[in-house]
Amino acid sequence: MAENKNQNNNAQVPEQDTNSLRQIRIDKLHALQGAGKDPFQVMTATQTAKSMEIKNNYEDFEDKEVSVCGRMIARRIMGKSSFAQLQDREGNIQLYVARDDLGQDDYQAFKKAWDIGDLLEVSGKVFKTKTGEISVHATKAKLISKSLLPLPEKYHGLKDADTRYRQRYVDLIVNPEVKETFIKRSKIITSVRKTMDDFGYIEVETPVLNTIAGGASARPFITHHNALDIDMYMRIATELPLKRLIVGGMERVYEIGRIFRNEGMDAKHNPEFTTIEFYEAYTDYNGMMDRTEAIIRNAALAANGTTKVTYKGVDMDLGEPFARLTMAEAVKQYTGIDFEEFACDREKALEVAKEKHVEVEPGKDSWGEILVAFYDEFVEENLQQPTFIIDYPVEVSVLTKRKPSKPYLTERFELFICGAEYANAYSELNDPLDQVERFKHQIELREAGDDEAELMDEDFIRALEYGMPPTGGCGIGIDRLVMLLTGNDSIRDVLLFPTMKPEVK
Repeated sequence: MAENKNQNNNAQVPEQDTNSLRQIRIDKLHALQGAGKDPFQVMTATQTAKSMEIKNNYEDFEDKEVSVCGRMIARRIMGKSSFAQLQDREGNIQLYVARDDLGQDDYQAFKKAWDIGDLLEVSGKVFKTKTGEISVHATKAKLISKSLLPLPEKYHGLKDADTRYRQRYVDLIVNPEVKETFIKRSKIITSVRKTMDDFGYIEVETPVLNTIAGGASARPFITHHNALDIDMYMRIATELPLKRLIVGGMERVYEIGRIFRNEGMDAKHNPEFTTIEFYEAYTDYNGMMDRTEAIIRNAALAANGTTKVTYKGVDMDLGEPFARLTMAEAVKQYTGIDFEEFACDREKALEVAKEKHVEVEPGKDSWGEILVAFYDEFVEENLQQPTFIIDYPVEVSVLTKRKPSKPYLTERFELFICGAEYANAYSELNDPLDQVERFKHQIELREAGDDEAELMDEDFIRALEYGMPPTGGCGIGIDRLVMLLTGNDSIRDVLLFPTMKPEVK
């Protein structure tokens, strides 16, 4: 079986045919090696310009000698001359390859021994074809790596999601928009860092392995440290170590890093994901709202050059101030029930829950927990425009300072866009005695079977007893922010290597 020398790409073929094509390419490789032209012995290659650099600055490159490197993704052979498409990180550029320029031997190698997917180094002059396409007229061409497997066919591409995520390397080759997503992801993270640096924050690193899983209500991954002979937890948040640094006088700190939670997987959740958490002394959750808006606004500009975004059919301007609603106000808006009218009245809350058919979990039936159940049932999915939901009940806010005017509530917010949570922030609880009582309540929940309840962190209590200043803290999901700014609906589309089940052989 021979590969079609004129096709733009190789068709996605059954495994048996793929094996045959692979063997053909291996035979070509062996022939090249026998002729002393082993592409895998090439140690370096010269790249003086990239595809889009040439295309965007043609006047500067016209008739100039360049050396381009990349993957041959298409080829059209026409006797003594041929055209090919070379793909590099930035895009594609056309090559004009002729026998009279390369010489008989190299041109024959280009036609017969080289394949779609091979990596090349090509030198030549930049020109425009009669049809106006900017191209490189090749005077030298060298095979610098051999592709032994055929790429998916151009027009059908790599569409199966499972295969795309498992073989991200192929996905990046054949689906240019995928590469663009991850280039934007890099720009977003760079922008976040710049915003934090401009605000005077210090970037730090905290442990991934901990003896206590704290800072969030989540199920951790557990591993074992052989030398110490103790179980350890992959971090579920960076909150508690960062707040220790506030106690130590660092005043403004942040960390961008991986978080690990042993929970379900869906379009919004992956077992490992990236967040930024940041903490600032001498401010509160209002200050965190301002910081959050700035981070998201600047990230949008870095990724797309505009703060205007359309996501899931919703038009929004991330440069405008975000709406702010208390949780009770939001529930009243969507249900007509004002929980503030019967604040802390558990029996009344149970009564309205029964009337509205809101399911209340045993052991989670306080006034505040029922308010949250109403919010989850009737409100969250309706929050399409960027909205800060503020003032959460104390029962669901273990590490948050109470609201002075309403001590049954806390100074906490979550940011919602298109019905999904993007940020979670507090006026941080700095009263060590109150914090102990909150931890004790979490222990009771854990003993009752809630394995996501927080553990007592005695060292964190000790740190608070040395004195932590009034502090605002916030966590933002980087992956969801990238989804928003790149128009992707699944977290797997913004993770280069999402978690997958092992392949079944």
